[in-house]
Amino acid sequence: MQDPETLLSSSPQQSDVVLQPLPPEDWPSIDHIITEDGAPVDNVFSEKQMRLLTEPLYSSWTTDRLFVALSNVGLFYGVDLPPLVPDMLLSMNVRLPENLFPKLHRSYFVWKYGKPPEVAIEVVSNRRGGEDTDKVLRYADIRVANYFIFDPERHLSDQPLRAFRLQGSKMVADTSGSFIVPEVGLALTLWEGNFESTDASWLRWCDEQGELVRTGAESAKLEKQRADSLATSAQIAQQQAREAHEQARSAEQQAGQQKERADILATEKAALIALLQKNGIDPNSLG
Repeated sequence: MQDPETLLSSSPQQSDVVLQPLPPEDWPSIDHIITEDGAPVDNVFSEKQMRLLTEPLYSSWTTDRLFVALSNVGLFYGVDLPPLVPDMLLSMNVRLPENLFPKLHRSYFVWKYGKPPEVAIEVVSNRRGGEDTDKVLRYADIRVANYFIFDPERHLSDQPLRAFRLQGSKMVADTSGSFIVPEVGLALTLWEGNFESTDASWLRWCDEQGELVRTGAESAKLEKQRADSLATSAQIAQQQAREAHEQARSAEQQAGQQKERADILATEKAALIALLQKNGIDPNSLG
């Protein structure tokens, strides 16, 4: 059996290590591992922000690739190494097991999924989390390709959003201003708006052209607007059809009335001609 710590950790001296999934028979015992401690999230904003980074991917992201998006779930990369608990992680080309209750399925074990996630995101709520110090080094050890720090209150930096990219065995700050994740085909963006009755600056997923990945509520609202617009268009079309029918009916009635008047005039004219002729008067002589 290969040592999971040797296989899955990546200190600078192990920069040539390539992550490979362990076969099930080599999975280490995790009986001693605590996968969850029941501690609550730090605050209401963080809880909402974490859901805003995961729910839209399952609700509206159109991709033909499998993925796992998780919030506040342990990321284990060595049997005797403490896990990281990113506020959001995104891993591509993997799937969640059908039964999430067994202990091995309750967290993200790198040796089970066979790879680290492509993205880890931390939401800063105070100065004590080590998001831009200790965690930068540890995410590099796990081989996370893209690490983002969202600091809405600017506890650690004057930049609300920072990106770090894995280069070799190190996590390097990306100063390009780009928050695209090429391995995923999405990007992160700051969005000023209202989410669940809260106006704030939120971190959201968008495509590489900047189009937001909508939440389920946003998609439902858009579909309702489309349905309402179609219903309104149908009502307008029905009203126009009724008006056209009424106009046709009115024109038909007018044509009938005109024909009736013409018939009456023709009858009266014929009677007058007959009367004139009866009295020996040539109608044509009257001009």
